Amino acid sequence: MDIEAIKGAVRTILTAIGEDPDRPGLLETPRRVAHMYAEMFSGLALDPSRHLSVTFPEAYDEMVLIRDIRFTSMCEHHLLPFSGVAHVAYIPDGKVTGLSKIARVVEEVSRKPQVQERMTQTIAEMVETHLETSGVAVVVSAEHSCMSIRGIRKPGSKTITSALRGEFKENQPTRAEFMSLINGAN
Repeated sequence: MDIEAIKGAVRTILTAIGEDPDRPGLLETPRRVAHMYAEMFSGLALDPSRHLSVTFPEAYDEMVLIRDIRFTSMCEHHLLPFSGVAHVAYIPDGKVTGLSKIARVVEEVSRKPQVQERMTQTIAEMVETHLETSGVAVVVSAEHSCMSIRGIRKPGSKTITSALRGEFKENQPTRAEFMSLINGAN
């Protein structure tokens, strides 16, 4: 991450909008924004699938669901955040992973500029590929700043995306059980 280039770009933006980047309240803003971008885009330099390399043999063949995994990502169209929750389920086929590993995948996948649809697909593909599951389901629900604070200005509206694989796509009762668990108050 080129922190100095980001700082320069922020100074340019401040000047372009008619602000004085040298006034006291803005002196540290370029540095703050550069460090914020380094944090928000840290997923660009990471391979989130590495977390799924730690598995344990287990004869469990029912759904494993990690629900309400909070995240914040950045819309690649406006560089504004979108925040929400991801629900990730899989049906093991001989091996499981640590529950925190799924949350780590969501966290690291979310740390780059993207669209929610791609984020949802990426999480599902990683879990399916690295855990060799019988099925994967990912539902992401988020509020997008690009819709709530600008443009249409509809705060509170949610975008929901899903990616279903294997048993979750092919087996209606399995899909219904997943939907019931993520929408229930369990």
